This record gives sequence, C-alpha cells and structure tokens, in this order.
Amino acid sequence: MVRSTPGGCGRSLTPGTLRTCERFTLAEGSCIDVATTSGRPAKVTKAIPDTPIDRWLAPVHRFLQVEASSGIVLMVCATLALVLANSRASTWFLSLWHEPFQIGLGDWVLRKDLLHVINDGLMAIFFFVVGLEIKREIVAGELRDPRQAALPIVAALGGMLVPALLFLTLNSLLGLGPDTRRGWAVPMATDIAFVVGVLALFGKRVPLSLKVMLLSVAIVDDLGAVLVIAIVFTDQIASSALAVAAGGFVLTFGLNRAGVRSVPVYVAVGAGIWLAVLKSGVHPTIAGVLLGLLTPHRAWLGHDALREVVGDLPERLRTEQPADAEGLQSELAWANLAVRESISPLARLEHTLHPWVAFLIMPVFALANAGVPIRPASASDPLAVVIAAGLLIGKPVGIVAFSFVAIRLRIARLPAGTNWMMTLGGGALAGIGFTMAIFLATLSLPADKIEAGKLGILLGSLLSACVGAILLAASHRARRS
Repeated sequence: MVRSTPGGCGRSLTPGTLRTCERFTLAEGSCIDVATTSGRPAKVTKAIPDTPIDRWLAPVHRFLQVEASSGIVLMVCATLALVLANSRASTWFLSLWHEPFQIGLGDWVLRKDLLHVINDGLMAIFFFVVGLEIKREIVAGELRDPRQAALPIVAALGGMLVPALLFLTLNSLLGLGPDTRRGWAVPMATDIAFVVGVLALFGKRVPLSLKVMLLSVAIVDDLGAVLVIAIVFTDQIASSALAVAAGGFVLTFGLNRAGVRSVPVYVAVGAGIWLAVLKSGVHPTIAGVLLGLLTPHRAWLGHDALREVVGDLPERLRTEQPADAEGLQSELAWANLAVRESISPLARLEHTLHPWVAFLIMPVFALANAGVPIRPASASDPLAVVIAAGLLIGKPVGIVAFSFVAIRLRIARLPAGTNWMMTLGGGALAGIGFTMAIFLATLSLPADKIEAGKLGILLGSLLSACVGAILLAASHRARRS
C-alpha cells in the first residue's frame, strides 16, 4: 500500500500483493535502499558477482516485482480449482482436502483435515499480516490523520452495511429461511489482491489518490471482517483456554517491553496463543490479527546508534588486517544487529512474510476453497444470486452513497484528481470479494449451502471486476475528451 508518512518511503505491500521494496523505513521516519536489481542494492550488486542461480532466477524476481502478479497467481489457482472440481478428477481433487492431518507429541495430538489446516492454520498467518497492515495504516498511513481517514472509513462502513442489509432483505423476500441468514457477512468482504490487480491494468490512467482510497477502504473492510468473525462466529467459549491465550498476549507484550528480539521466542509464544485460541472456540485467525496489532511499529535503534556501530566499519575493514577472526566476527555481528534493529519489527515482518502470503498461502487457499462443482441445484439456488447481488450492487451503492453524504456534510473530501464516476468504478471493484468472502462463507453458511455461496461469490466478483473496469475506462475517456 502507498504510504503518506512524512519522510517515509512511500512504498509498501498489502496482504494480497508483493512488490520488492526499494526502501525500508528506519527509525525517525527515514529510509534506506534495500532492493533494486533482483532484490539487491546497486552497490551490493557491484561488490558481489552474480552466480548462475541469480541469472536463472532473474525472470522470477522480475515477475514478483509486478504489482498485479499475486492477483494473477490467485486467479490462475482459482480457475484451476474450478476446472478440476468439474472434471473427471473431481472426486480425487475434492477428497484431497479432507485427508487427515495430525501433529503432536505423545498424548498431545492435534488432528484436523487438510482443509482445516489451511483455513485455521495457514490463514492465521494471512490474518497476522492483515493485523500488521491495519496497525501500520493506523500509526503511519492513511488512517492516521482523521481528515484523511474519514472518507475511507465512512466509505468502507457503507460498503459493509449496504451489502449486508441487501442480503438480509433479499433473503427474506425470496424466503430462503433462517439457515442462510447468517451469510449476511459474506458480501461485505473485499479482496485486496484482485482489486490491485485490476487497478494495475489501468496504470496511470487511474489517479494514485483513488488507488490509495480503495486500498484504505479494503484495510478498514478487513478490520470489519475480523470483528465480525470474532463477535458473530464464536458460538461457545472455553474460558480456561481463552485465559491461557490472554496470558500469552500479556507475555508477548511483556517480551516486547523487555526488549526481547529473538524471533523464535515470539514464534513459540505465538504458536501457543494460536492453539489456545483454537481450543477456546474463538476462530484462531483472530490470534493472528491480535499478534499483528501487538507488533512494535518503531525501530529499536535510531540513526545515531546505527551510525555509531556501522559508520566507520567499511574503513576499518579496508585498513585493518582481519587477523583476529573472533574480533572480526564480533564486529560484524554487532553491525548485523544494528542494521536489523534499525528497521521496525512491523516493517521487517511485512517484508518477510508477504512473499509467503501472496504466493503460497493465498494460492493454496484458493485451490482448497474455490473448487466448486457446478451442479444444477447449486447453480439455480437463489442464495448464489443474493450473494452476487450483494457484491455487485450493494458494494458500490454503499461506498458511493456513504461517501456522498460524508462529503456533503464536509467531514471528508473527494480525493484529488477523481470524480464520482471514478468513485463508482472503484466501488464496483470493491465488490470483488473472493478470498475473505469465501472464508466468511465457510464460517457462516450451512454445509449444504456452501457450494451455492461460493458460486455466488465467484459470479459477483467476476461481474464486479467487469463493471468496475468498464466504469473506470469510461471515466478516463470522458476526462480526455
């Protein structure tokens, strides 16, 4: 996501996208270059010769730096899952995700099928990155300034309330019954990866301000989805397990305050928290979000400390003979610590985890969840139409209507360089619900209605992408004429 932090780098990532950052935020808001060619700074590229593996992987690095690349991978995996689920390999493909999986030691064994491992385990990492993204936007991004945050917050609120109300209204009018009513949250969701992918196709024809607004709306939307999961889809709570999880969060906060910097320590504590939340009855992805929000956004070391440690190190390495291997190793260890800790844990974790989330976790989630057999019963189920309508109609109407009211009340203003047709096109793109919508569908809908729900999500997302692209293209042509 694009940042507006004074002195900041203006470049970052979203849970659904990967872009190799050229700069990393340091303490006090300034930046250092970390990647230009194949993930190396220019000076490092000159000092360290390329190896054959570097040359072989260069096209891969270039692909990963394309803004829409994660959306492309996600789309390919979703299409592949849909094709396999409706092919001769359907039985094997659909049964694959229900293969048993277990991990444990002695009498302590956790047994789940592969689908639950993905949806409850891997997606907790996805939600951890969502938590990092939400915190960064609140402390240093578009949501930090109340005047800047007003429009995306109000627009996101409309983009959640109107689709939910439309779903409930149509559910009642069509007489779908109380068993599907819990699916009201499904059309609330926006998939950042696909939205960014479509926007990237327009390049500079779409103003940067609109992209920033839509990404900020998606962040607020994610926060709303997390709250819904935590509040609505938690039926029974085991208080003892929840108390253990709460103790884990307190321990994490205490470790942060005590200055513990060891990643394995936090991984171990985080795994314990995840397991406790899983056993408590609260969906375990909530643990990921809360741990992301607890991640420090300030670097441990500032500029002065960094300069003191590494300022004259190049000169010492050039003039002194490294006869004392132990002394040299100590010098380099301190330099490595200073460089690492001059970058905030939040920024460092975002940069580390985004490739795994964007190019492994989300595609695997798509493979496991987008494989929907298109059967006559599911395709003709009114629930699919209701969900598609919520995404296609509810999202843009809610975003534009709430934005219009906020602007008329002068609590917000339309982003520079945009107009209402662009805002409507962006609102339509926000109807691409895919990842989060499917996740909510698996939590809220009865087992015999999940297929119809997923078909509605796929249909609504596809139509939203088409309508949004048409509106943005028409807006661009109108501006040029």
